[in-house]
Amino acid sequence: MNDSLRTANRDSVAADAAPLTSTGARRGLLARRPVRALAALAVPVVFLAACSGSEGSKEAAPDDKAAGASAGPSAEPKPEPVAHKTLPKPCDTLSEKTVKAVVPGAKSGKVLNSEDQDSYGTCLWTGLDEYDYRALSVALRRFDSDVTLGSGAKRAAEHAGKQRDAIAANDENKNVEESELAGVGDSATGIAYETKKKDGKKSEDYREHRVVVVSDNVVITVDYSGAGFEDAKTPSADKVRGGAEKAAKEALAALK
Repeated sequence: MNDSLRTANRDSVAADAAPLTSTGARRGLLARRPVRALAALAVPVVFLAACSGSEGSKEAAPDDKAAGASAGPSAEPKPEPVAHKTLPKPCDTLSEKTVKAVVPGAKSGKVLNSEDQDSYGTCLWTGLDEYDYRALSVALRRFDSDVTLGSGAKRAAEHAGKQRDAIAANDENKNVEESELAGVGDSATGIAYETKKKDGKKSEDYREHRVVVVSDNVVITVDYSGAGFEDAKTPSADKVRGGAEKAAKEALAALK
């Protein structure tokens, strides 16, 4: 009796345990399937992320470079260098010997327009030898380069053009003749002309010569004139031209 009961109980427990074991196995199997599925899905997701990340990096590179370029400091344009950074004193451009030869009776030169000596300046010499009158001026004009206005050489060339054109533009100047001076500075032009100037009630005939020399960013303008007062003769055109050219070449040599 007891043995029969124990056998029956074992069979009942085994019968009850079998479904639980089967169900647990199914649950474990089901639990493992999602994990495997997720792991399998994770591979293409990571691959796609890596691909899209790589693709994105390649596509973003130009933008990154552009962003870096725009973020970095931009190079500002710099003015061009110039040959002459200072000017000599205008009255020191000519030797005493030259002044005496070109302007007989002249004393020391008179400085004009020299508020900014590094940019411009003019010196004037005048002399009267009996009735022979002479006047000589040396004007210096220096230009710095400017990113807006242009290089010093360009600005100097423009100023030189104005100095040349001013003679012909004045209706009081007659018999204007222009000629080039070879081998003087970067360019040099001589302008010969005649004019009349009033001295009280009388008018005197003057023979004049202008020389305009360009040396990179500096313009030298030499004006030389002569007249014969009373019965003295007006100096010849060649003599006036020679004096102007001599002064211009010496002033050019004084530049640094």
